[in-house]
Amino acid sequence: MSTEIKVPVLGESITEATLGQWLKKPGEAVAADEPIASLETDKVAVEVMAPSAGVMGAQLVEEGATVNVGAVIGAIEAGSGAVAAVAAPAPVAAAPAPVAAEEAGDLTLSPAVRRLVLELGIDPSQIKGTGKDGRLTKEDVLAAAKSGGGESAPVAAAPAAAPASARAEERVKMTRLRQTVAKRLKDAQNTAAMLTTFNDVDMSAVIEARAKYKDLFEKKHGVRLGFMGFFAKAACLALKDVPSVNGAIEGDEIIYRNYMDISVAVSAPNGLVVPVLRDVQDKSFAEIEKGIGDFGKRAKDGTLTMDDMKGGTFTISNGGVFGSLMSTPIINPPQSAVLGLHRIEDRPVVVNGQIVARPMMYLALSYDHRLIDGREAVTFLKAIKDAIEDPTRLLIDL
Repeated sequence: MSTEIKVPVLGESITEATLGQWLKKPGEAVAADEPIASLETDKVAVEVMAPSAGVMGAQLVEEGATVNVGAVIGAIEAGSGAVAAVAAPAPVAAAPAPVAAEEAGDLTLSPAVRRLVLELGIDPSQIKGTGKDGRLTKEDVLAAAKSGGGESAPVAAAPAAAPASARAEERVKMTRLRQTVAKRLKDAQNTAAMLTTFNDVDMSAVIEARAKYKDLFEKKHGVRLGFMGFFAKAACLALKDVPSVNGAIEGDEIIYRNYMDISVAVSAPNGLVVPVLRDVQDKSFAEIEKGIGDFGKRAKDGTLTMDDMKGGTFTISNGGVFGSLMSTPIINPPQSAVLGLHRIEDRPVVVNGQIVARPMMYLALSYDHRLIDGREAVTFLKAIKDAIEDPTRLLIDL
């Protein structure tokens, strides 16, 4: 008797996905609710769970194929099955069996971790997982690779390197996420009357506050005090003063909100994603930092959900972590504005008639000129600057 494996419901308005990877091979034992395949949707990777325990049967869809919600992609057969034996002879004499990584440790590998394990040639069964229920995280694998821990899993011999003078090309199909990002960004350019205004901000006060309170903050709240908490709170003040920046155009109507759901751009294995931190206007610094930290970790692990990505009224993107000095970020539709943060560097500025070195950061606000006037954009960005240069404003709502 067999049980069909179907593409699960993926979220509102999402009808199809790409089969990114089969996590089980035909004939392998499968536990109920164990991840057996990963799907790439427009926004995040989604794991397909085994509908029942048994043996991995026929896989009807190849990796890279497009599948619709509800489609049958494979089957689970009745029986206990068997994972490949550790002692099984290797294809190459005297080499350890390449299937060691298919032991019980394999049952806890997320798609992102599995990909990293294969890239680094690490045997996951030799690494102690620190994630939930002992699951391996990307940090576990990277730490093992850095320290030389774990046993290297045999990998296929790499093709001979092409001569230095050879001209080579490689064609790789775009992932569904990258295709969607490309389409949405181009649509934003084609639809919005996009414009960017700039300012710079002296980070001295925030740096001093962090240095003074970071240890006490971490001891009390269990999370580091970062810059994003200051900018998120400053954005809430500015959005309250200039509500059009938090609004959106829908048809011939403008939507104004009294809540601030801030999309925070974080880096994921397949590209940049923008999970949403909701009701930021009601959150403390600690709640903001914990939320952003959780998004960053889950983005790396590939465990962000559709609900994490929905909505969002305003976006903050920090290119400074990658070393960017200045940029013109693109709006994340249907939002009307995005704040770009950049790297901090000492620059000469004039203070009280004296030239002094101060830690400065360029700020960029890209906005939809159909809804937001230039005066409003400049006022908004100036409010951010004032709050960061005098963080006391964040406490007294000024």
